[in-house]
Amino acid sequence: MSIHMKVGERIVYRIADIEFFERDVLNTTSDQVVPTIARPEPISALHVCGIVFSITPRQFSPMSHALRIARGRFGRVALLDMDRPLVRHAHPHCHVLLKVEGADTQFQVGDRIARLTHESVVLINAWEPHAYEHDTEQPKTVILALYIEPQWLGLFRPNWAVSNAPDFFNCSVGAITQEIRRLTQLLASTMVHAPQDERVHEDLLGRLMIAVIERFTSWRGLPNSIRSLANSHLTDFRIQKAVRLIQQAPGEIGDMNMLARDVGLSRAHFFRLFETNMGVSPRVFLNVHRLEHAVNQIVESDETFAAIGEKLGFSVPAHFSRFFHDHAGSSPSVFRRVTRLNERI
Repeated sequence: MSIHMKVGERIVYRIADIEFFERDVLNTTSDQVVPTIARPEPISALHVCGIVFSITPRQFSPMSHALRIARGRFGRVALLDMDRPLVRHAHPHCHVLLKVEGADTQFQVGDRIARLTHESVVLINAWEPHAYEHDTEQPKTVILALYIEPQWLGLFRPNWAVSNAPDFFNCSVGAITQEIRRLTQLLASTMVHAPQDERVHEDLLGRLMIAVIERFTSWRGLPNSIRSLANSHLTDFRIQKAVRLIQQAPGEIGDMNMLARDVGLSRAHFFRLFETNMGVSPRVFLNVHRLEHAVNQIVESDETFAAIGEKLGFSVPAHFSRFFHDHAGSSPSVFRRVTRLNERI
């Protein structure tokens, strides 16, 4: 069997409803034929945290996906099975990444490489640009990814409510203690064994974050972060307007040239001024708000992914799915399914 393709098409090979891999067609002509590749052997089980997940052909896909998602007043925690990179992005929360099992891996945080191993943690401040770099020659890595709301941390210690300050963590990678490792494994296992037990998730997460913050923050009081937050609010009024427009309706912002004109700046000046004031480019800032809106709609509504994507400015459903996967590490359908596990148990 052969497949006829046009230049620029992305082909997903399917055998018995199994997606095995993707192939970009970059240098073929419409008359060229690409032979079908021999059928791979499907995987029948996945071992995570001592649990064996049976995998049916329809469920299996050798791409990154979420195993479990926990959400609450703390923010969200994702147990991600990663085997592909994520694009450069940011989050409005402090972000902690811990390895559960699999291959050692790494992130690019700002302009630095941060290695993630059984002995280390990757620490990312709010709005700090970062990207996941996966070595395609290595096996998958199961990562516990924490996205923590500052108001929740403030319940433990008032000064931790400024955890969205740009200097909350003073390093991007650090050596973890045995207690951090134990709590990481315990939280991941509990999410797998008892996805409905929100009280236990929150309790374990609180203990884990206390251990992480006490080890990796150099300040115990307010001064440094209050100064950083105060300075971050000294934002040019034109950038303030752009931020409001993005926050109010991220799906209506498509053309950065038009956004620059709307706030009275040239494109080049707008980009320079925005990054100087906000610490990220306007495109990254827009994508952060698109992603957060998408997460809320995927989890809290029953709207189709096509409708959600259209509201966020994606006219083609596949483009929205790819955007979500490249930023969240999972497809929208898997993200919705695993987030709602607690509703069905």
